[in-house]
Amino acid sequence: MTVPALPLGLLRDRLGEARSRTLELVAPLSDSDVTRQHNPLMSPIVWDLGHIAHFEEVWLLENIDGAGSGAEGLRGIYDAFRHPRATRDRLPLPDRATCLAYLADVRRAVLRRMERIDSHADTPLLRGAYVFNMVLQHEYQHNETILQTLQLMEGEPYAGLGGNRCGMEQGNEPRTGDMVHFSGGDVFVGTDDRSQAYDNERPRTRLRVEPFRIDRHPVDNAAFMDFIAAGGYRTNAHWSKAGLAWRARERAEAPLFWFRRDGVWWTRAMGSEVPVDPALPVCHVSWYEADAFARRAGKRLPTEAEWEVAASWDPVRERAVLYPWGDEPATPTHANLDAVRSGPARPGSHPGNISPLGCYGMIGDVWEWTASRFLPYPGFQAFPYREYSEVFFGEEYRVLRGGSWATRPGAIRNTFRNWDFPQRRQIFSGFRCASDAKS
Repeated sequence: MTVPALPLGLLRDRLGEARSRTLELVAPLSDSDVTRQHNPLMSPIVWDLGHIAHFEEVWLLENIDGAGSGAEGLRGIYDAFRHPRATRDRLPLPDRATCLAYLADVRRAVLRRMERIDSHADTPLLRGAYVFNMVLQHEYQHNETILQTLQLMEGEPYAGLGGNRCGMEQGNEPRTGDMVHFSGGDVFVGTDDRSQAYDNERPRTRLRVEPFRIDRHPVDNAAFMDFIAAGGYRTNAHWSKAGLAWRARERAEAPLFWFRRDGVWWTRAMGSEVPVDPALPVCHVSWYEADAFARRAGKRLPTEAEWEVAASWDPVRERAVLYPWGDEPATPTHANLDAVRSGPARPGSHPGNISPLGCYGMIGDVWEWTASRFLPYPGFQAFPYREYSEVFFGEEYRVLRGGSWATRPGAIRNTFRNWDFPQRRQIFSGFRCASDAKS
């Protein structure tokens, strides 16, 4: 069988576009903004820049001809396992100019190396352009990480990218609060794709999903304000044991970045203080807060299998689609992605962002917490390195799905699995609820 040629021209363009966004994100920042650690939860931005360059150097220069198994991983100051985020400000990090030069030097070397690649090479890393797509998605994901850091940064409002850059108006579709029903059955989750999907998304898995209901829309600020007003943070019965411990430790009384002013809820978004819009999906809540809200509502969080069914399963064609709207790749026109707005959008802003089952906004706006722990699918095989997924499997992490307003379109799909500690809320996280149902 003839191996399809690598689309080297297209890959060069995508690498260039990804780098342009990275540079655009940091361009308005001062040298101090880039080098200082703004919060122990996040790295100094200069570390992210150097890490992007080092990851590209490792995979597109040092290991591009390899099979991927056993390839040497990141090392030195950019080894994320040796250097947790909270300690990275103590590393001998280079300054902004040195990091930008490192990014440029590695990219020049990569472009020269691409000129010598056999476009019909058939190795696991090159097949389907996998290693290029991995490097691209890595940079995309660090773009969102940088935006999380900027959300935590104190001082003047962030002046980069601009709000509502695509010129789209906010939608005004009313949030109905109803739920979508799935009657149960055998479905497929995950994927066998080996060109873009990460190893934790594979293999495509057949499983039985019992009947359930799931919110048509993500939970909005109005509903969460009702939860607060009804004593949701003070009623212990709504909280798990771990949630109670977290709530006491954090002294949590509202989503992160919310505060009261003259009896009105306000929030801080990318440095700007604005009244909380009741119609927007709630953002910056932990798994514990989402779980408590769901308990009070007499519901629960969906499993990730239920979430994926609600986002992708077409009961008429009895198959899963790649995105809620079908198989057409994600763009900011389809969903609130790519930082075209500096936060979630009102329901109806993207009228085509509806899944075959009728759920709105399952891609974009906010990452959605699920009930599931981050575990491998049956038949999982680590590729191309254990440290991306395998070392994180276990009881500590909860799975999030769907991406956020800050997620780049090339780094999200219905099968994409994100994970984080249940206490995290600096991420752009929200949720929708589910419940058991009769068939």
